Amino acid sequence: MKTVIITGATSGIGFATARKLAGNGFAVIGIGHSRVNCENAKARLLGENPKAEITYFEAELMQQREVGRLADELERYISVHCGGELHALINNAGCVRSYYTTTEEGYEQQFALNHLASFLLTYRLLPYLKRAGGRIIMTCSNSHRGQKMHWDDVMLKKGYNPLTAYKQSKLCNILFARGLNDRFASGGVRAYAVEPGLVKTDIGNKETGGLVNLIWTLRKRHGVSPDVPAETFAYLCGEESNPCGLYYRGSREEKYSSEVTRESAERLFRLSEKLCGICYSEEAVL
Repeated sequence: MKTVIITGATSGIGFATARKLAGNGFAVIGIGHSRVNCENAKARLLGENPKAEITYFEAELMQQREVGRLADELERYISVHCGGELHALINNAGCVRSYYTTTEEGYEQQFALNHLASFLLTYRLLPYLKRAGGRIIMTCSNSHRGQKMHWDDVMLKKGYNPLTAYKQSKLCNILFARGLNDRFASGGVRAYAVEPGLVKTDIGNKETGGLVNLIWTLRKRHGVSPDVPAETFAYLCGEESNPCGLYYRGSREEKYSSEVTRESAERLFRLSEKLCGICYSEEAVL
């Protein structure tokens, strides 16, 4: 049985994807923000599919020490229960913030959770993905279009705008996928970015307030069910051989922003390595 890890898997797109993949015969490891949310999500999934292979781990992925702790637990679990192989890592956890807020490391929270957490967790799990010829999938957004990287102020300390911070973090998702492919696709590991479209989730209502909360409450009414983008994640996980595209919506490859270049992907990689204190060298991930 192939194993898939999904972050942000207790609600919304992550939960719907966990349900879909479990129903398709995958062993699903979900990551959630709290123990209660993890227990409730697992109970719901097993209530619908009692024979499913479902495991949940709790972690506050915004903090790098928590990513490290989680990675330690996942490494032990994969080695013991999954034959040391990981078929797919779906980096889905994300957040929206109304104001400039930082992590323990002093990093802006949207940049930290939406990008750096995925960057660091992928680094730790890459050896297991390499053994399986696996896939790394980011939950991206069409909002990456028209956005440029603020290289001189990636945390947006000067004149913080929450929407700009979110859009930039989504551009980081696809740049990260591009950077992974530039490094590891020749070795059998492929990375993708999924554009879910406007979805009825609570991402814009969690730990936000004022205008951001109001706008998202109104906007999400026009969104689709999380089950819709779950089909695209299932497609990318379920194909016998790794699909060759980068950016997908509705289980089909789509065009992406012209800002997604090899040069920008490399620059983001180097910056992220510095911010996480790691190095994605071949020797480090063997």
